[in-house]
Amino acid sequence: MASPATSNDIDEPLNDVDTDYGSDFSPEEAVIVEQLLSGKHAEDDNPIVNNIEHHDARQNLRLPRIFGREERSPLFQAARAAEQIAEQISKSIKRGEHYPDLSDQVKDASDLRTEATVEAPPADPTAPDTRSPLERFRTQPKKALSVTDLVSPAWCELQYWYTLTLHGRKRRTRAMKQGSKVHQILEDQVHTAVHVRLETKEDAWGLRIWNVIQGLRTLRDDGLTRELEIWGTVDGLVVNGVIDELSYICPDTEMQESLQKPDPKEELPPDQATISEFFKAANGTSLAEATRSKRRARTKKVYLCDVKTRGVRNLPSGATFRPTKIQLMLYHRLLATLATNNVDFSILTARYGLDPLKTFSDSFLAQIGGLHESSGQPFLDAKSELDSSQESEPNWSQDSLATLLAHHNLSAIWSLMISEFQLTLPDGADSLGKVLKAEYRSRDDGEILGSKTFAMDDLDLSAYINHEMEWWKGERQAEGVAVEEAFKCRSCEFADNCEWRIKKVEEAKEKARMTKKRTAAI
Repeated sequence: MASPATSNDIDEPLNDVDTDYGSDFSPEEAVIVEQLLSGKHAEDDNPIVNNIEHHDARQNLRLPRIFGREERSPLFQAARAAEQIAEQISKSIKRGEHYPDLSDQVKDASDLRTEATVEAPPADPTAPDTRSPLERFRTQPKKALSVTDLVSPAWCELQYWYTLTLHGRKRRTRAMKQGSKVHQILEDQVHTAVHVRLETKEDAWGLRIWNVIQGLRTLRDDGLTRELEIWGTVDGLVVNGVIDELSYICPDTEMQESLQKPDPKEELPPDQATISEFFKAANGTSLAEATRSKRRARTKKVYLCDVKTRGVRNLPSGATFRPTKIQLMLYHRLLATLATNNVDFSILTARYGLDPLKTFSDSFLAQIGGLHESSGQPFLDAKSELDSSQESEPNWSQDSLATLLAHHNLSAIWSLMISEFQLTLPDGADSLGKVLKAEYRSRDDGEILGSKTFAMDDLDLSAYINHEMEWWKGERQAEGVAVEEAFKCRSCEFADNCEWRIKKVEEAKEKARMTKKRTAAI
């Protein structure tokens, strides 16, 4: 049965999104640095940093939202009651109340955490650190690269560099917390989250993959899913992200049709079959039937949407919109590689130190199976779903527990997830709509402020990623914003001490002096 997290639950090491990047300063030094850099504290409207992958500790099972059903489930009620008790205990501890020490009754969780190796300091403390950002901040035991890591520098590369080196991660502001609440409300409209007790790293990853499988089924059943986690590689390095929304609703049909329009020289008339289809028709079916089958084979496309929250009512444009464009295009590419089974799972297991053949714990299997049964949502895998679609009534012979027992380790459940991707996106990348959407909501009340749509551009994305990886790999120095984008500096906490900004100011002064000198000479 699901139970609230205790001291031995998988914690920060399993959460790729919320763990610290790792600061090069001690807490005392960090305080000094913050004091030196204090000054401007205007609200930062950076669209990416403010929406860093808002994800939980990945200990929640996501079940399809069925209103009223949970009230009839004793197991579900018990899980909810346990969560409420845990929350009460947490509040009591904050108030200073004391409870008996039960630590000796809790299983030692030291074997559940990834053992972090101590990073050796440079031989000369005064010497500059010449390691690349990748070596300093995204090498084991620190977290892997995320979509946020690759996209945030699109706002200002130097700002993200200062964030990594001085703070370790973007500090959560009141605006960021308010935005996270809006995202949580949207997710709760689609999924019901139930806390799950985890015993191993493999359990934690099994839950993450299972939630992706559940999200894909929700998309097929309801036409919409939210908070779908994805993984992939960039230059052989693991990258993860969370897509806000997937649906079958095209945000701009005219744009989609223009993108789908084939070359007139290569386009066949709607009623004309190919040569291969003609010969297939000779095996007992008419040419007309072959043409009709061709039309029926066209599947619905899936469209990506990212939700942004703002404190102002106007929508971003130009340079302020570019990070969001890159983010959605990267999601599109990563999703396409999963749909075509082009992600090498061994790279992920090696990066996170996972045993792909280790069997999930009995507790994990029992919890997932029991919670699905209590919610009235038995699970059918991709093969069973195809078989049941040909029958008058669904075949629920393979429930969630049976499916998990048949896919009882990471290697097997990853293969199951890939089959679900292929069922959801049968034409691979072609099943994904080329029109991408950014939806903007008020961070105060969640009201929709508007949306922007644009087309997927593989060449633009590749050029950006190649340039960005040069910095991550240490092949070049971090770059500041262009002069025409200097407005971004107004909300940057590092503006007063930014080397790039100071250099640009000096260049501007020198240019003014030279202009004045030439004018005087005339």
